Amino acid sequence: MDGIEAVIQRWEDALASHDAEALLACYARDAVLESPVAAHILGGPGICRGHEELRPFLAEVVARTPDERQYHRAGFFTDGRRATWEYPRQTPDGEQMDFVEVMEIDDGLIQAHRVYWGWRGVEILSTDQYHRD
Repeated sequence: MDGIEAVIQRWEDALASHDAEALLACYARDAVLESPVAAHILGGPGICRGHEELRPFLAEVVARTPDERQYHRAGFFTDGRRATWEYPRQTPDGEQMDFVEVMEIDDGLIQAHRVYWGWRGVEILSTDQYHRD
């Protein structure tokens, strides 16, 4: 396993093991992450720039990640620099939320990470149902 696949595997392993520092180590020091959940957790525009802003966000994501995630990514598309994947997750009441993630990767590190939420996911955020079970 090398290149983009290795970076994504390290990222997924760090998230699954609730290791915020290992997750942070997947990102370049000046990486930019954009996500509706960043706005929800931290307030503000939903953009984290660099390790200083990523660290508290990723720590909170890890704290809110259930031990057994309902996560069904079957694979990803890549052009050699960018990985894109879509996946569903279950809401607390069993409904489906849809997500798309895009990571731009260079020199074995995530340079940019954008997360797009479908409407049901946005509704979950707006009613503050996004939390660890």
